[in-house]
Amino acid sequence: MTRRQLFGSLFGMVFVVNLGRVVFAPLLEPLRAALTADAAAVGLLASLVWVGSAVPRIPTGYLLTKVPRHYVVCGTGATLAVATGLAGFAPDIRTLQAAGLLMGVAGGAYFIAANPLVSELFPGRVGLALGVHGVGAQLAAVGAPLFVSVALGVGTWQTAFRAMALAVAAATVLFTLAAWRTDLPEAGTEDRDMFGAVRTQWRVVAAGVAFLGATGFVWQGVFNFYVSYLTAAKALEAGAARQVLSLTFAAGVPAFLFSGRLADRLPVVPYILAILATFAASLAALTLTGGYLSVAAVSLVVGYAVHSLFPAVDTYLLGTLPDRHRASAYAAYSGTVMFVQAGGSWVVGDLRDAAVPFDLIFRTSAGALAVVLAALVAGYFAGIVPAGARQ
Repeated sequence: MTRRQLFGSLFGMVFVVNLGRVVFAPLLEPLRAALTADAAAVGLLASLVWVGSAVPRIPTGYLLTKVPRHYVVCGTGATLAVATGLAGFAPDIRTLQAAGLLMGVAGGAYFIAANPLVSELFPGRVGLALGVHGVGAQLAAVGAPLFVSVALGVGTWQTAFRAMALAVAAATVLFTLAAWRTDLPEAGTEDRDMFGAVRTQWRVVAAGVAFLGATGFVWQGVFNFYVSYLTAAKALEAGAARQVLSLTFAAGVPAFLFSGRLADRLPVVPYILAILATFAASLAALTLTGGYLSVAAVSLVVGYAVHSLFPAVDTYLLGTLPDRHRASAYAAYSGTVMFVQAGGSWVVGDLRDAAVPFDLIFRTSAGALAVVLAALVAGYFAGIVPAGARQ
């Protein structure tokens, strides 16, 4: 098979992997009702998925110094199939939390192995390749509310996870066959010293964490409670709120596609800073809107901005780190940033249980992001934030 065909199978893999991470957002309210759980419990469930995604990232980076990337991708698919099957038969919130944690573990390990593989399949078009790969993930996010609605229409919340388990198993088999038949790149064969890579590239790792950490923390709390927010603060019906969530994720499809290309062509750090400014401003604007059309319009901007950030930061890291450090340094960045952002949903859930209004939570979050942005701009002009790391 050609590298394009292998990339096609990765597109299918990233779709099911990301569905496992985002499916909880439209399911939080149905789960809360079905399992008689409070907001903090379902918020913790959503956060555990992202905590799980953070846990294996640095160990996976070390594993990639010993094991080929495609072996790890296959293993993550098998793990995710088991985890979604467990979720499909979970009798209570605690079991579902354990399954969600394992789903996050599989997803986190997948991205650490798959993103460097994608960048090495097409070394001359890193941003474009990562952007298209991200489109596969974003299509899952767009379809998650519709998928949940269909599953609830024909069965229960457990139906969604059982269907996912079958899809994950099929995608993993297809990728395994494609990898077995493809002549894979050797760019990562020199990446055998994870700690040395992190020591050498620590400034770029720290910059990546600074770019995405606080924003990711805020975004976790926003999108996992978006349906609840729109019904409580904007007086939208549940169906209309899920539509707006779908639109917010849908804006990420062109964001991934175009942002990767722009990150290839523009000075990447100023481009990232502009994205951060847009996200903070649009989140603040969201708290001031009312009515379906206004909320939907601002949500499109929020969705486009935040999803533009992911391929831009990945391009900054994977497109500039040398072959001998790429996967190791990327794993250190990714594992750290996931721990930073994982608690966003839990914090929002706790604040809501304390009767803090959603608009106040989100407005304060936007203000905090503005402070972080100002520090990053100052650091860039002072030469503290590196513009690139290829050596």
